[in-house]
Amino acid sequence: MAGLPGPFLCGALLGFACLSAPGLAVEVKVPAEPLSAPVGHTAELTCSYSTSVGDNFALEWSFVQPGKPISESHPILYFTSGHLYPTGSKAERASLLQNPPTGGVATLKLTKVRASDTGTYLCQVNNPPDFYTNGLGLINLTVLVPPSRPLCSQSGRTSVGGSAALKCTSSEGAPKPVYNWVHLGSSPTPPPGSAVQDEVSGQLILTNLSMSSSGTYRCVATNQMGSASCELTLTVTDSSSGRVAGTLIGVLLGILLLSVAVFCLLRFQKERRKKPKETYGGNDLRVDAVAPGISEQTSLPADASTGLLERSPSASTVTTTKSRLPMLV
Repeated sequence: MAGLPGPFLCGALLGFACLSAPGLAVEVKVPAEPLSAPVGHTAELTCSYSTSVGDNFALEWSFVQPGKPISESHPILYFTSGHLYPTGSKAERASLLQNPPTGGVATLKLTKVRASDTGTYLCQVNNPPDFYTNGLGLINLTVLVPPSRPLCSQSGRTSVGGSAALKCTSSEGAPKPVYNWVHLGSSPTPPPGSAVQDEVSGQLILTNLSMSSSGTYRCVATNQMGSASCELTLTVTDSSSGRVAGTLIGVLLGILLLSVAVFCLLRFQKERRKKPKETYGGNDLRVDAVAPGISEQTSLPADASTGLLERSPSASTVTTTKSRLPMLV
């Protein structure tokens, strides 16, 4: 009896293990390397799994934008109970190559891919009561887009001896384009030591500018899908000639102001000479006044005779007579 507990215990444990043994493990496999597809083409994202497909089998494809956590993923399609349910903004372009996906492969087909399709795709299999070892697979997809036409701009002091910064940026392009500046004309590239360019940011720094730095500069944005370019014209000015021009303009402006002043003064004097003489009052001395001792008889006009008849005789004529008194010796 002493040896019974050992075999009994082993049998009990074996029976318990058999009753509680779980189903097959769910394991999802996806490509380890990131995928890429040219814009406008079709992308196929392979997902395979191992499990015993039952009535509770469910498959889900979802998508998350670059830089965001998996918890913010959005569903693309969902398969359960023998039916496929596309959903979300990619529903019209998303499908499964194997439908129903019950044979261990569930490859996602995405047509007419766009730049916004770049991101991480999640293939998840759920099949209770099978337990999970790796029921989730992640695939990174990059949609290849040629560079858009870049925008060229400049800043800085574009005079002799100064510095200028030329900037070139494309709003679209995957992978991220690289930028290269060239100086068109007799000197295809800027003189050594006077220019530094960054192919990643698209910036060209020109220092110690000279008159030969003037001209047309072209920026070319390039990636594996193509290239695009823009141009700008840089004009370097001579500050000394600018000062001479400013002085000349100042002198001409001064002469103009002086001429206007002289013209106004001459016009004022001319208008002053044209003014009529002032009329003198009764108390002022008249030039035609009669001096004392001179006899003068003033006759009124003939048409005023009627008025004279009505006046006193002494008022009809005015006579000034020099005194004729006899002189006494």
